[in-house]
This record gives sequence, structure tokens and C-alpha cells, in this order.
Amino acid sequence: VQLQASGGGLVQAGGSLRLSCAASGIRFSAATFGWYRQAPGKQREMVATVTSGGRTNYADSVEGRFTISADNRKSAMYLQMNSLTSEDTGVYYCKLSRATTPTYTYWGQGTLVTVSS
Repeated sequence: VQLQASGGGLVQAGGSLRLSCAASGIRFSAATFGWYRQAPGKQREMVATVTSGGRTNYADSVEGRFTISADNRKSAMYLQMNSLTSEDTGVYYCKLSRATTPTYTYWGQGTLVTVSS
């Protein structure tokens, strides 16, 4: 199983980016899709998650600015990021997990987002 994250880059404050994460070698079923980020010198934190049933959860810091989505047919997940600030700078990781049997957790390799102020 591989998760390939893409879409990071350098953007000015106030701009937008759309991250993508493509999964191969697995079919989504009763899974939770998530985006996490790690800023320099900080621990990795949850940004947004969405269940296969469509229930979303966002970190307070991104609520209203970021939108997570998943496409089961394409085995992909996305993170639309708007109104970016320098606080959003970091490496963004996608995660695919399942809490019921068969359980699993997979991480993508990360994509760097840099927001210049």
C-alpha cells in the first residue's frame, strides 16, 4: 500500500493550495481519511479528517478555511486550503486508517507547504 501526497508548494499569505493524496494497493472501505501537518520544531497535529460516511472533523485553526474530501472511486483524498497564513506552513501528511477489522494505518510521505507573509 502506498499513499502519494502532492500539491504542496510556496504560496503567499491569503492564497490557496489544493493537496491531493492518491492511494494504491488498497480499496477504501469503512476507512478514515486524514491530513496532518508538522511545522518546524513542533509535533505533528491533526488538520482534518473525514470518514467514509462523510463525517468531517477539523482543527480549530483551520475550520472554515480548509475542506477535506475523499473520492472512493479514485482512491484519493484532497485538502482544499484557502486564506493561508504563515501559521499553516509545514509538511502535510495524508493518513488512511481503519479501526475495525481488518485494522490498518498508512501514512503518505508528506508534501511541504510554505506560506510567505
